[in-house]
Amino acid sequence: MDDSENQPRDRYASETALTRAIRIPVRVVVLVVVLPVRMVWDLLAAGWHALDRSVLPPVRRALAAAAGALGRGLEWLFGGTGRAVGWLIATLVLIPLRWLYTSVLTPLGRAALWLATALWRYVLVPVARYGIAAPAVWLYGAALTPLGHALRLLGTAVLVPAALALVAGLAWLFTMLLVRPVVGLWRYVLVPAVRYGVVVPLVWLYGAVLAPVGREIAEAAEVAWRIAGYLSRAVGRGIAWLFRHLIGVPAAWAYRTVCVPVGHVVRDALWAPARRAAAEAGRAARSALATARETVRQARRDAWHALTGGTGRARSGEPRGVPARTLGSTTTVPSAAQASETSLPGEKLVKRA
Repeated sequence: MDDSENQPRDRYASETALTRAIRIPVRVVVLVVVLPVRMVWDLLAAGWHALDRSVLPPVRRALAAAAGALGRGLEWLFGGTGRAVGWLIATLVLIPLRWLYTSVLTPLGRAALWLATALWRYVLVPVARYGIAAPAVWLYGAALTPLGHALRLLGTAVLVPAALALVAGLAWLFTMLLVRPVVGLWRYVLVPAVRYGVVVPLVWLYGAVLAPVGREIAEAAEVAWRIAGYLSRAVGRGIAWLFRHLIGVPAAWAYRTVCVPVGHVVRDALWAPARRAAAEAGRAARSALATARETVRQARRDAWHALTGGTGRARSGEPRGVPARTLGSTTTVPSAAQASETSLPGEKLVKRA
């Protein structure tokens, strides 16, 4: 048994020297052309994925919200405008038209219908029946029918045979003078010339040159696209590795070793005391403002009591304070300062005695 029968056959059975000669150059050229295209394609795909993950969702939500607000605004605007226009049309057009139709056009239409019915029934029908139909029937039966019979007999006996003979003669002349020469020219001149001068060379050119070259170019493009994908992925991973080790790792080290301790120091040594001082200052300012407000209220009450003499009723809306008492007396004096509610020890002993 021949060993060549057990060997695996090539992908294309009709491999020629031309395909073997152009395979490597075509693959090299196609790889050089396809590699930049594949790298640009991968870059655009990565950019599109990043854009779709980070930018497009907020933009879509913002556009949806803007479209919804615009739709609601347009609905409100055109809804009100449509109702106003509908009311105007109904008031100014439809109601007058309905009145015109009911009061004017309907009676006129009924009168016109009655007049047309009377004209048709008593004028047009009698005139058409006795002025046109009856003479036409008489003319057809007395003159046209015999004339038609005579013409039919003439055509059947003379004209039809003559026309058939003329058509047969013209058909024979057309066949002999035009059809047969054209058929002979087509069959014995044009068809062989086109077949052996155009079709057979084109078929040979396609089968021997164009088809192998096209298959090799397609296969080379497929292989080059796959190799360009591997190269593009490797270049991307190299750029990512360089970015990580040149920028990411130093930035992470600087953040862990410099920024975090500095931030803790700033937080503990500056920010926390400043925040506590600001809180204390705020509380002191609020207390001072409350004391100032209370002092102003007390001064206003004292001024009011001094002006009114302390006997009149307090003005409506004026705050009322606790009346001041003199020491050792239950009588209240409007202009006197308020005494302390706690008595001295000597006063307690005197009261007990």
